Amino acid sequence: MDIMRGEERAGLRLRELYRRHGYLPYRMSKFEPYDLYVRNKSFLVSEDILTFTDTDGRLMALKPDVTLSIVKNAREGGGLQKVYYHEHVYRTSPAAVGYREILQTGLECMGDLDLFAEGEVLYLASESLEAIGGGDYLLDVSHMGFVSALLAGLEEDVRSALLRELGRKNASGIRSVCAQAGAAKELADGLCRLALLYGPPAEVLPVLEGMVRGPEAAGALAELSGLCGLMESRGAAKRLRLDFSIVNDMSYYSGVIFRGYLPGLASGVLAGGRYDNLMRRMGKTGGAVGFAVYLDQLERLEKKDSFDGDILLLYNKEDDPAAVAREAEKLIRQGRVVRAERQAPAGLRYRDVIRFGEGGGR
Repeated sequence: MDIMRGEERAGLRLRELYRRHGYLPYRMSKFEPYDLYVRNKSFLVSEDILTFTDTDGRLMALKPDVTLSIVKNAREGGGLQKVYYHEHVYRTSPAAVGYREILQTGLECMGDLDLFAEGEVLYLASESLEAIGGGDYLLDVSHMGFVSALLAGLEEDVRSALLRELGRKNASGIRSVCAQAGAAKELADGLCRLALLYGPPAEVLPVLEGMVRGPEAAGALAELSGLCGLMESRGAAKRLRLDFSIVNDMSYYSGVIFRGYLPGLASGVLAGGRYDNLMRRMGKTGGAVGFAVYLDQLERLEKKDSFDGDILLLYNKEDDPAAVAREAEKLIRQGRVVRAERQAPAGLRYRDVIRFGEGGGR
């Protein structure tokens, strides 16, 4: 029996998955200059940042995010940069009060992206959920290019308000924002329809074809269709769903975005997307796509059949210690997780309890 914590076990599986697909490990410092994060607060999962003053007087931050650090240090040219990471970030979490040290695993692919490279990242997101969820998961996918095409020409504050209501699947809110902005009824109708679309690609893609307005939307739909086709060819489309309530800040994200969900967790355990705009904001060329798996969420999955070990071997004070050791070692060599002591420990659960001398042998 594997008695590692769920997040540790998941981290090992994910790193091996990424390594097998040619991604290289990326390691970084625990802190970066505060300026890196304060300029990109809206990109962060949480805007709360822990800071301190370095010995040279610079204001530093314990890193609340990994992607920003990777983009900052990304090399230019020389093909794609494919990296994975297994790092702690420091931020507040919806699962707890106050700051936490959160273990996060993910990958980034940067450079001259093509459909294969982007599709591989989406496939690895699906495989990541498979690895930690045992096949019971959903991967919801959207495309900011398609949404951006519908919102073209609107003021920034109106676009932000509509994105917010789209993310809530709030049709009445969308109509209210459009009415206040004097937007055409056709736009409100299209956004409301988009907000309520949800289902497998085979059902949703034909509906989207009838909503295309202009070359940007057509290009976004072609890319999304291509990605769905790649997922189908790799046998990974069964749990893929298209959901255009998956939206994000258009100043950072430019293409496909996605969220991964496991049963028993209200919020997503995986989030990612294409963020070419962030690359440009940070003075980099090329595109970028990646995702993060929030391993701290796995702590909230309390499975009723979980145990702290296979066997609790109970012995008496008068029992021969050498004999007890031999019995425990025999069970361990059978692949069992064994804890031996004189009384049952409080708060721990075991599949079997054996009393030495009554089935445990002498």
